[in-house]
Amino acid sequence: MAAKIVPSVLPADFARLGEDCLALEKAGVDRIQWDVMDGHFVPNLTFGPDVIAACRKVCDVGFEAHLMVERPDDLLPLYADAGCEVIIVHAETLTHAHRTCGRIRELGARAGVALNPATPVSAVEHLLDLLDMVLVMTVNPGFGGQPYIATMEPKIAAIRQLIDAGGFDVELEVDGGIGPDTIGGAAAAGADVFISGSALWKYDTFADGVADLRARAEAARRR
Repeated sequence: MAAKIVPSVLPADFARLGEDCLALEKAGVDRIQWDVMDGHFVPNLTFGPDVIAACRKVCDVGFEAHLMVERPDDLLPLYADAGCEVIIVHAETLTHAHRTCGRIRELGARAGVALNPATPVSAVEHLLDLLDMVLVMTVNPGFGGQPYIATMEPKIAAIRQLIDAGGFDVELEVDGGIGPDTIGGAAAAGADVFISGSALWKYDTFADGVADLRARAEAARRR
């Protein structure tokens, strides 16, 4: 699988979200991630489904909802209806993980589970047959611009081994502090989807950033 670059729009100008989504699509991103925060599971509040639905009207690139919320089951249909083709929930919030993952797929979306840095690999080991992706957090969630936690790379490698050994068709994402200096380590550990937020906004253009990050990830995977 070619390396996929998925920007988080958390660093965007919220008054111009639609314009930024269209610009990211034209820059060649693989999809766009919406960091949905409820003020409880993480301190911040961000994007409701109406905001995402409005942006859905201006571009065709895939949308991914990363639900950093305490009660994800209540919100699944709202974000599916808003146009999110991928919905990721946190392992730390799941009471009935199999039921939640199944519900995401019933709604027509692809299902993912995210792991906070302190959450062990075992939290997803027995869910891989129900998942389309696993997201490894390489920062503690809730704020953009945090430094990458390099000690998560063995965790990425362990999940990659589980996916490959079981023959699962599951994407392995990393999210947090991903930029030109860190994407190589995550890629070498086995990640194939890279969420980049503030680092992407520092390039002269989105297209420059997407091309550079993708090239760095591909180079690290070939080593």
